Amino acid sequence: MKLEITNTDWSLLADKALSGECLSMEEGLSVLRADDDEVLPLLQAAFKVRKHYYGKKVKLNMIINAKSGLCPEDCGYCSQSIVSTAPVAKYTLLDKDTLLAGAREAIARQAGTYCIVAAGKGPTDRELDQVVDAVKEIRATMPLKICACLGILKEEQAGRLAEAGVHRYNHNLNTSKENYPSITTTHTYDQRVETLEKVKSRGMSPCSGVIIGMGETDEEIVEMAYALRELDADSIPINFLNAIPGTPLGGAGRTPAMKALKVLALFRLICPSKELRAAGGREVNLRSLQALSLYAVNSLFVGDYLTTDGQDVSSDHQMIEDLGFEIEQCAL
Repeated sequence: MKLEITNTDWSLLADKALSGECLSMEEGLSVLRADDDEVLPLLQAAFKVRKHYYGKKVKLNMIINAKSGLCPEDCGYCSQSIVSTAPVAKYTLLDKDTLLAGAREAIARQAGTYCIVAAGKGPTDRELDQVVDAVKEIRATMPLKICACLGILKEEQAGRLAEAGVHRYNHNLNTSKENYPSITTTHTYDQRVETLEKVKSRGMSPCSGVIIGMGETDEEIVEMAYALRELDADSIPINFLNAIPGTPLGGAGRTPAMKALKVLALFRLICPSKELRAAGGREVNLRSLQALSLYAVNSLFVGDYLTTDGQDVSSDHQMIEDLGFEIEQCAL
């Protein structure tokens, strides 16, 4: 049965979010199942919350694919996994000079956060040494926040990254706990949660998000938002599946742009104060409606992703300017 809600009620959901109350499952489903004609009033409600916490500022992040195509995991969405036949670059962890060059490029793109991402179940001691060495030099010489994404961490590895100056650690939940076994079998949902708890215990900011479009139900999308609220993730990247030929999910369809906007509004209303990012797949799923995402999110990736192309950086800068928003400068 489709839930009905009026324009006025969207504003009431914004007020509820601002008061600190969490939306009910019924309210969450009403957002996802709203008529497409309700998307603009729904985004207005999301923007009320976004503006309260972030004004009209937009945070920019840049990814460097620090290790590519050599992953033993079987994640169905990933072109770098062991089960993928997609033609991607394969290389071991980049050297320090290349990681430093990436940091300088992040600054040139006006990104405040530089994300060092390495495919794999977790870092080896040698890989961790390389990342720690690069992070120390970046922190000493450049005005950047550093986010690392290296897989499942041991306690001592989390401690070393924190000591080196890593501000944030990314480890996405990706999908709901119920849907997780259909996406990967080489690690568990609980292992991801455990890594995020280790990150928090070491004083790093937890970054964790989702990938929409992997067979999850609307109820599971709401549950993902609840899980991230419970985890108290500071930064939440919302990815929309970019189905890559050669991966198990290569034949999946795209998320309709209007549904994608409803998802972003939902996450803003359930996780009101958090940095919410329109992340991977926004270009191919939101398409011409990308600009509207900024009424719910306050963060974007600029440039390319791990193995897929992003929008031209100048186009992102122009989009932000045309909306009357402004890029937030890095504040360490």
